[in-house]
This record gives sequence, C-alpha cells and structure tokens, in this order.
Amino acid sequence: MSDVSDLSNDNAVYRTLLESTRAIPWKIDWATKKFAYIGPQIEALLGWSPQSWMTVEDWAMRMHPDDREHVVNFCVAQSQAGIDHEADYRALTKDNGYVWIRDVVHVVRNAQGEVEALIGFMFDISERKKTEEKLLALQKELEALSFKDGLTNIANRRRFDASLELEWDSAIRLRQPLSVLLFDIDFFKQYNDLYGHVQGDRCLVDIAQTLSLALDGPRDLVARFGGEEFIVLLPGADASVALKVAERCQRLIQKQAIVHAHSPHDQRVTVSVGVGTVIPDEHIKPSQFLELVDQRLYLAKKNGKNRVEAGPVTG
Repeated sequence: MSDVSDLSNDNAVYRTLLESTRAIPWKIDWATKKFAYIGPQIEALLGWSPQSWMTVEDWAMRMHPDDREHVVNFCVAQSQAGIDHEADYRALTKDNGYVWIRDVVHVVRNAQGEVEALIGFMFDISERKKTEEKLLALQKELEALSFKDGLTNIANRRRFDASLELEWDSAIRLRQPLSVLLFDIDFFKQYNDLYGHVQGDRCLVDIAQTLSLALDGPRDLVARFGGEEFIVLLPGADASVALKVAERCQRLIQKQAIVHAHSPHDQRVTVSVGVGTVIPDEHIKPSQFLELVDQRLYLAKKNGKNRVEAGPVTG
C-alpha cells in the first residue's frame, strides 16, 4: 500500500509543479485527437476554461486565421513523422484578442514505435514578439536611413549604386536603354562663400526637391552624388527622353530663381548637366558608362556652365 500511496503523492507533486509554472502543459491522445489534459493556466491566459479544450479542432479554431493553415499543416506533418517540434502562432482569446504562443511538442510512441500521444507546453511569448517587432522596425528604419542622404532626404550614392546595378542587369536582359543625368550646381563654392554654409545647405535641399519633382517614371531615381552634384537614373529612357528630362530640370531650377549675386547667369543659381544613354551589354561596365556621363558634365562646365551636354553613349 505504501508504494501506491507514494505513487499517488508523486503524481500530486508533479501536477502541482506543472500547474504552478507559467508554461501551460497539455496532452493529446493521438488515436482520438482529443485533449487528455490541459493545464488550468490556460484560462488565465486566454480566457477559455480547461474543460472547453475538447479536441485538436478547438486548438486549430482558436488560432489566428492567418496562422492557422501553415501551423496546423506543419504540426500534423511533424507529428505523423514522429518528430518533436515547435510552432509560434497567435492564439485567440475569449474576448477576441490574440496572444502570441510558442507550442513545444514532444511525440510519444508506444512499444511498437507508433505515435501514441502528443505532450507539450504552451508559452506566452507576446513580450518577446513585441521586442522582435520593434527590432525589426528599427532595422528597417536604419536600412532606409543607410540609403538616404542625411541633408536633402533623397537617395544617397549607395542607393544609386545599388539601383544602377539592378537596372543595368534588367536593361541587358530586356535589351532596353538606360539613361543617366549628372548635375552640378554652378559656382557653388562662391555661393557658399557669399551666403554661408547654412544657406548653401538650404540651396542643396531646394535643388534636390526640384529634381525630384521633375521625374515621373515609376523607377526613376534622383540621388545626391556628392557635394553639390546630383544624379538621376532613368530606366527605359532613350536619348530623346533623357534630354527632355534634363531640360525640364533646368527649367524648374530656373523657375525657382534662387538668388546668386556672383553668378554671371542672371545672378541666379543654375546647373550644368551631363546626359548619357546606353543599351547595356557585356562590353561596357556601369562604371565606364558613368565616366562617360561625367565627361559630358565636364564639357558642359567647360563650355560656359548653365547648359546640357547630351548624346547617346554606346558600348
């Protein structure tokens, strides 16, 4: 009798230990797919009484619809294969809220190696998920910032380089043209010397915003290339389209009429533009193409500034 009494006492101890933890123990009979047991902690967490957890259907239906199919399919497949597993999902509360749960599942086999039961623990991982979501949001924010120019709020050189690489490969594949416009603000050193760097920064911001307004293609990109230089990427644009965009940019900047007393061009801020168009192939690299566009910009500066130098660039 003492052995039976000891066993009974042991069971009571085990139950007390299980039901005093924050983890929620449970057991499902494999043959009937019914809950043989679920810890009373489930009611405090989700609002559903232990008695209401009858079958695996209750477990599945008390799961967020967006999680249900892939979690149920995964757990069933792993259980059928006799593999211990874990699954994260949002469990429905009785008041129609959701709690993030991690289910840790152990597959119990009989002497013949057949699946006999599933036992496991449910853990509330809501706080962990909130932390993960905050970290993910922060990571995305930092990633976005790493592709953005801190002053002008447009794309930076890193973003331009990444976009050019993608669009270059796409243009090779589709045999389509690609154009680039390289802008330099004329007499910008004199502007800074005359008005100060704070006003110089304001001028850069205004030019960046104006160039952004001049673009209308879904994949067009304007970026700060460095210092007082800006660059525009026009995927799919041929030479005539690129020239029109460059001239539109110039008109919009002229319309801004930013005063520059030391400029010979109507005492207004102006830009010089180099324009290049290419149908990329394996014979020319993006860096070579950019060098050719830069040469056009140099020519525009050399020939008096406040002008556009354009023309197709071929491999």
